[in-house]
Amino acid sequence: MGQMPLTSSELLLAALTIIFALPWLVWRVFRTDDWAPLVVVQIVMGILLGPGIAGALLPDLHSALFTPETVTALSALGTWAVMLFVFAAGVELDLHGAWMRRRETLVTASLALSVPMILGAGAAAAMLAWDASGWLGAGGTRLQFIAGVGMACAVTALPILVLLMERLALLKTAFGQRVLTYASLDDIALWGVLSLVLVDMERLARQGIFVLLFALAAFALRRLMPRMPNADCWAISMIWLAVSGLVADWSGLHFMVGAFLAGAALDVDMLGEKKLERFRSAILLALMPIFFLSTGLRTGWDMGGVAVISAAALLLVAAVGGKLLGVRLAGRILSWQRGDAELAGWLLQTKALIMIIFANILLDRAIISNASFTALLLMAVASTMLTMPFAKRAMRRRDLSKPVQPAIGE
Repeated sequence: MGQMPLTSSELLLAALTIIFALPWLVWRVFRTDDWAPLVVVQIVMGILLGPGIAGALLPDLHSALFTPETVTALSALGTWAVMLFVFAAGVELDLHGAWMRRRETLVTASLALSVPMILGAGAAAAMLAWDASGWLGAGGTRLQFIAGVGMACAVTALPILVLLMERLALLKTAFGQRVLTYASLDDIALWGVLSLVLVDMERLARQGIFVLLFALAAFALRRLMPRMPNADCWAISMIWLAVSGLVADWSGLHFMVGAFLAGAALDVDMLGEKKLERFRSAILLALMPIFFLSTGLRTGWDMGGVAVISAAALLLVAAVGGKLLGVRLAGRILSWQRGDAELAGWLLQTKALIMIIFANILLDRAIISNASFTALLLMAVASTMLTMPFAKRAMRRRDLSKPVQPAIGE
């Protein structure tokens, strides 16, 4: 008797088994937490399981497991997973803390964002000079490519930053809260720049309608939520998330922009801080690995491995060097104590997750090619993996027992 082929449900469950088991085994067996937390290992595994590596090494097995139907199902699950994650990141933005330390926050966040963005834009221009047809997406302009890649080099992944600072025992310190505030403001700038990059002149009227409707709906929702039981607030927030993503995508922006704005329009108190933390942790554990694999399936090596890795190295130098330089300049302007700038600069290197989400949006809109997407992923993973060891070194060189200077002007 011939062997019966696996059904579509069995293939999906087999893929999910690999997605959850393989990264966990690598993380647990090799104890990578000191340089790569589980979420980073999951991202790396997603890249390795993509068509460029696993697909090239085991083409028959890869095509048999990741059929078009399986990939479609994984992509759908990954889309909702990342919308939930971006929504939670939007809710957790600490705008109050940014306002309380507004001078220090504005100076630091501006330099921490602008310097790596400028250097990243220069790296993007060099990539276009190298081979524009290979790096530029079919639907993007040179200006969109340069701005998008430049911003990708400046991103800090706020949720991963929280995880790393918990491990370093910095999260509850005054210094750690300052760093989170800088990252929060940069998150807002990220989505603002993305909105500008995605502006579609043919859909400008739709985008204007979206902004108007969103503002009115957000105002009404903020009045309604404090009067509702917590369980109803969570149910309403899921409806609000889905509608915001739908209308944002209809307007020509992107459903991720809608997801972030949907979260940013709410306050942590509306959903409960502890519940929101558990919600974010559950998403990271149960859903985000699916997004990482669906991301890995989109990687491309059409430019060749050497070219992609070389581009990733160029972007990494721009991202890491620019962030360290920007924060050091801020430290000089604000007269920070010795060692603060080095530690903050390394902590803000965390790019995985948010940068990958950002790169997915650029790829969805065909602003970048699959090869550029792959280079950006490699850069994000490398930057994040550098954070822990170099932050620990910076902590040893900085005396954390000294009182943290207050922001100038407070």
